[in-house]
Amino acid sequence: MLNVVVIGLGTISEMHVSAYEQNPNVHLYGVCDVNEERAERVADEYSVKHVFTDAGDVFNDANVQAVSICTWNKTHAQLAIQALEAGLNVLVEKPLAMSVEEAEQIQEAERTSKAMLQVGYVRRFSSNAQVLKQFIDRGDLGEVYYAKASYIRRVGNPGGWFADRELSGGGPLIDLGVHLIDLCWYMMDRPAVQSVAGHSYHRLGNRSNIKNLSFYKAADYESAKNSVEDLANGLVTFKNGASMQFDVSYSLHAKEDEVHIKLYGTKGGAELEPELIIVTESENTILNIQPQMDHPNFHFQSAFQNQIDGFVSAVLNEEVSPAPVEDGIELLKIIEKIYE
Repeated sequence: MLNVVVIGLGTISEMHVSAYEQNPNVHLYGVCDVNEERAERVADEYSVKHVFTDAGDVFNDANVQAVSICTWNKTHAQLAIQALEAGLNVLVEKPLAMSVEEAEQIQEAERTSKAMLQVGYVRRFSSNAQVLKQFIDRGDLGEVYYAKASYIRRVGNPGGWFADRELSGGGPLIDLGVHLIDLCWYMMDRPAVQSVAGHSYHRLGNRSNIKNLSFYKAADYESAKNSVEDLANGLVTFKNGASMQFDVSYSLHAKEDEVHIKLYGTKGGAELEPELIIVTESENTILNIQPQMDHPNFHFQSAFQNQIDGFVSAVLNEEVSPAPVEDGIELLKIIEKIYE
């Protein structure tokens, strides 16, 4: 049984807490948030015994074996390093840190610790992604040499700390783009990067003037605060000759929100979003194959459950992290270059 504490009880923490609750090998030992009222509320909802308001107290509790870090991006590195130094296993929400330098400090802390760290690249764990990865690993798509992806919100700046660059490190690129980049890179077998080109735009703001259309807002939403980009795009070229193209937005004059993830190989192609489709050839005929699945696209609840289950299994069985710190560093290198 693994004793776990969830640190930071904002919106995304609910996915962690509920997934830990569903894992038979986990005891949700406690929850932690600087807002004591919020921590008490979550503890009551899930019948959690221990409530913390200081992460330092979590790290000093000898009964704690692992933590999920679901706090502002700015605090990821500090908390992850402290947890690793205390010998605790860590699942940290994406992005791993605010910079490559911070991420490398986390890597060093993990190297000298007996504990393991996993980065919260939850889209790797969605059932459609796992099925496609099996096809790719078996060679059905051949060499995957090109990927392109879009995650467009026409009005979707969540405000709050997400819109404060000092706390978040950036806008849709580091928030949404990190998922697209990681998933495509992971499907392409994590090739080494050769060059990065990109753009970011700060033209529209959070468009809080829009009426008659609801959009996601952070708990601390404040329309006057916004220091992050509206839109970013990038082109990544890899040393093996493959390439990846992507764009992401919080605010854009687009007809509708959209998520598209496409990969192309020498023997076939695939669309992962908006739903899994595999394209191949047989008998000189192009075939569009539609796998029959409960969740042919990204499904939040099951993906987070798979992610938490993977983390718990890796810890208890002393396995390699399914999303290691090295991957977090590579993703931050790409993101930093685009912001530069």
